[in-house]
Amino acid sequence: MKILFIGDIIGNPGKEVTIKKLPSLIKEHTIDFVIANAECVSKSANSITPEDAVILADNGVNCITTGERVWGKQEMIEFFTSGNATTGCSILRPLNYPPGVPGIGSAIYPGGIAVINLLGRAFLANIDCPFRTGLTEIEKISSSAKIIIVDFHAQTTAEKQAFSYWIDGKVSAVVGTHTIAQTSDEKIMSGGTAYISSVGMTGTQDSIGGMVKELYIQHFITGIPIEFKPAQGEGKLNGIIIEIDADTGKALTIQKISGLS
Repeated sequence: MKILFIGDIIGNPGKEVTIKKLPSLIKEHTIDFVIANAECVSKSANSITPEDAVILADNGVNCITTGERVWGKQEMIEFFTSGNATTGCSILRPLNYPPGVPGIGSAIYPGGIAVINLLGRAFLANIDCPFRTGLTEIEKISSSAKIIIVDFHAQTTAEKQAFSYWIDGKVSAVVGTHTIAQTSDEKIMSGGTAYISSVGMTGTQDSIGGMVKELYIQHFITGIPIEFKPAQGEGKLNGIIIEIDADTGKALTIQKISGLS
């Protein structure tokens, strides 16, 4: 079983390069299932819209994960409240938001594949514990899903690594998102869990986090809050391919995809 995980898709450049490259990636690597973190795929790069989700689903994405920015548009709150069955794929919001928050944080797919979306707390959000919430969900779904992929959307490498060591052997992969820059620490852990601290960003690489770099520079020099805008230009795709033993759920290999345009 081969899983493709596409790193944080930022704005139209990220969406366009995903649409362009995904069919050939699926064919070339015989991909069975595609996950994409797309919390910033909207034109303004501050959220996702139902229309964006439909476009990604129509082009081969099976599951969309997100993070704290998924609430950037009121229409997404309404969308989660009414259900998201019409997009063609599941849109997950972080599982560890408190009870009563609309949306779902995990899903099980045909073939015994499950995806769990978690949000870190260090420097991000004062919400429920991702460690305890994640473990409870893993124990709940493990009888129905042999392959479990976790998107751990977090600010610090330490929190992501701590979670991966704590959960090693209980899931097939822990994939770090949110921090944009692709890291070089991909590995198969001793318990058979694939791990990477940051899968990277899919969008305009001549940018800061997919946004206009001059605006970020101005913000850091002046300290004045500023409205960031997505950078335009050629998009590049970053991600990973994880090969998993379908019988055991253990990861066999993890391969980075870097800078495909």
